[in-house]
Amino acid sequence: MKKLNLGCGEYKKKGYINLDANKSFNPDIIHDLNKFPYPFDDNYFDIIEMDHVLEHLNDPFIIMKEIHRIIKHNGVLTIKIPHFSRGFTHADHKRGFDVSFPYYFNPNAKLSGYSGVDFEIKSISLKWFAQPYIKKIFLSKHQYILGRLFGFLIDFFANLSPVICSRIWCYLVGGFDEIKFILIKK
Repeated sequence: MKKLNLGCGEYKKKGYINLDANKSFNPDIIHDLNKFPYPFDDNYFDIIEMDHVLEHLNDPFIIMKEIHRIIKHNGVLTIKIPHFSRGFTHADHKRGFDVSFPYYFNPNAKLSGYSGVDFEIKSISLKWFAQPYIKKIFLSKHQYILGRLFGFLIDFFANLSPVICSRIWCYLVGGFDEIKFILIKK
């Protein structure tokens, strides 16, 4: 099984080809994700993961088209990106995302601006206390434990219906750090 970790940064994954533009992270492959084509053959990967990368890139639709090219039919794409309510918490973020992002890749949703690239939505989930490994550095032990606890409770209710939560009550909880999409190439 061929697996790719796009934009790995310092978080390389065992068993994956780890790609990043920054050579100081010592990735397996150095490549700028804003440059096309990516250095892979068509229909090459079974699994592709992008953790907090897409929001840093110039054009998410061109990126998705290129990912569609290199992932196999029925391949699994997992994307973690900032929710729009917290999308600009990092100075390099170009955008935040909504739960509607995958609808641009559904040919049955032509009214939503279908992109011509087919992915089926397997799941959408929201995360209030995302990237705990980073928060652990900056929060006290008690703040971290409370954050994880509140995050678990908020995530549980939010993910009963991510679409409703994203639109209606995301700001009541201070926004969501992350949306996770699991998509299947069609």
